[in-house]
Amino acid sequence: MVGEIVIAPSILSADFAKLGQEVEAIDRDGCDWVHLDVMDGHFVPNITFGPDVVAALRPHSKKVFDTHLMIAPCDPFLEAFAKAGSDIITVHAEAGPHLDRSLQQIRSLGKKAGVSLTPSTPESAIEYVLDKLDLVLVMTVNPGFGGQTFIPTQLEKISAIHKMIGERPIHLEVDGGVNVDTAGLVVEAGADALVAGSAVFKDGDYAKNIAAIRSAAKAGAAA
Repeated sequence: MVGEIVIAPSILSADFAKLGQEVEAIDRDGCDWVHLDVMDGHFVPNITFGPDVVAALRPHSKKVFDTHLMIAPCDPFLEAFAKAGSDIITVHAEAGPHLDRSLQQIRSLGKKAGVSLTPSTPESAIEYVLDKLDLVLVMTVNPGFGGQTFIPTQLEKISAIHKMIGERPIHLEVDGGVNVDTAGLVVEAGADALVAGSAVFKDGDYAKNIAAIRSAAKAGAAA
């Protein structure tokens, strides 16, 4: 584990009519990172936004912009997302044939490099790129939509990746169905960064919801 638990609200669940204000709100109400879910309608069955929106949001927060690219191919767009203000750029292991090359490119752009695994992809897919990673993102739902139900079998994968990481300074992030009921479970398994969408934005009380997820995560860390 890298350190303190990171809470990264996903703006996929925010009000898209006022995204700038929503980013300012979660920043003010206690988020650690801002999670940006980029979908292309090809790799996943939904379309969200591109680098221009990331650039437009950048002035609204100084928090880490945690950009999750659910797009294929991803390599042609890495520079654009880097220039837009992303701090971490995460690509999917399944999105292209040359994961090592993609991670090298992200780091060459001066950004932190992450890799994400869909539920059906085993942890072995990242075994030989650990030296190029700053973050591993385990999807605990199938990517493409917000509000899905957590897949419990992914806890074993989180635990296995936690062991693979060992003492390396790599964040282990979880995305999908994270709420007060599951936050403790994923942290107990080894995660230290939690993406939460609907669990943060569901009722407008972002501060309360972020605090509740953080409290549940800390309970899992102590278990």
